[in-house]
Amino acid sequence: MKKFGLFVLGGIAAITLLANLGPMIGLAIGLVILYFAVKGFMKAETTSKKVLWGAVGVIAACAAISNVPAFLGVLALYVLYLVYKSLNGKKSERVSEDDPFVNFENQWAELKRN
Repeated sequence: MKKFGLFVLGGIAAITLLANLGPMIGLAIGLVILYFAVKGFMKAETTSKKVLWGAVGVIAACAAISNVPAFLGVLALYVLYLVYKSLNGKKSERVSEDDPFVNFENQWAELKRN
């Protein structure tokens, strides 16, 4: 039953991710343009270049802010990652300390060191 619930949750997350793929791309493009606008603003020496880079930065920031649904897509991607990890996680075997083979291996490793 747990795997079925995880499968359903993963399906919902995948559909949400696909629905918000456009805003995620728009957010990424807006943030890249904003990054280069800030770098250009910091390197600009004249006032006119600073005004130009500032205007480009404000427009890019508005474009990035207008893609708020992209955060739902990022959240869906994270949930999909958690579901994938949960379904395909390796089950660790607990080995007790009283196991004679484990003790033998530990003692053998100590003998090899000395």
